[in-house]
Amino acid sequence: MTITKAVGRQRQTFGLYRLEILAALANALLLVGIAGYSIYEGVSRLGAPPEIEGGLMLWVALGGLLVNLMGILLLRSGAGQSLNVEGAYTEVFADLIGSVGVVAAAVAYLTTGFALADPLVAIAIGIWILPRALLLGWKASRILVESAPSHIDMEDVRGDLAAVTGVVGVHDLHVWTLTSDMDVATAHLVVADDTEIHAVLDEAGRRMKETWGISHATLQVEPESHADCVEETW
Repeated sequence: MTITKAVGRQRQTFGLYRLEILAALANALLLVGIAGYSIYEGVSRLGAPPEIEGGLMLWVALGGLLVNLMGILLLRSGAGQSLNVEGAYTEVFADLIGSVGVVAAAVAYLTTGFALADPLVAIAIGIWILPRALLLGWKASRILVESAPSHIDMEDVRGDLAAVTGVVGVHDLHVWTLTSDMDVATAHLVVADDTEIHAVLDEAGRRMKETWGISHATLQVEPESHADCVEETW
C-alpha cells in the first residue's frame, strides 16, 4: 500500500487538484445540454401545446423550488472560492429559476388557460441557462489550457521581478492556475555576477506571494555570465 501511494505521488506530482476543474467543465457541458434541450422542447411545443395538469404541475414546482432554495443556501458561500462549487451552484440556481418559471406557467394556465405559458417558460429558462453555462465552461477551459489567470498582468509580474535588487533580466516566466485559488509560477531570474543569490530569492518569493498571491513560485537564479540557459519560445 505504501509503495502504491508513493508511485502515485511520483506520477501525479501536482496531486488530483485538476479533477475539480474537470468536474466543473463536465458540469458546464451538462448545463449546455439542459439549456439546448429546454429550448428545443419549448420551440417544438409552441405549435401544439400539450395537455397540462395545472394543479399537479404547481405543487411539484413548489416542492422543487423549496429544495433548490435549500441548495442555494448551502452552496452560496463556496461558489466564489471553488470553480467546481460554482458549477454546482450554477446548476442548482438554474433549477431554481426553472422551478420559478414552472410555478409561473402553472399559475398562468390555472388562472387564464394560457397553454403556451409552459413552452414559453421552457424557452426562457434555456436562454437564461446557456450563457452562464458557457461562461463556466470558458473559465474551466482557461485553467485546463494553462492560460495566465485573468486577474494577473504578466508584464506587471515581469516588471516586479525585474525590480528586485540585483536582477538584470527575467525570462521563461509562466503563471497558471492549478485549481481554484491556487496559482503557481516559474521564472528564470538573471542576476549580476556579484549578487547575493539568497537575498534575490527571498525578495522575489516575497513579492510573488504578497503582491500576486502566488505562494508556490519556482524561481531559477542565473548569473549574468552564465550563457547556457536559452529562453524558451513556447
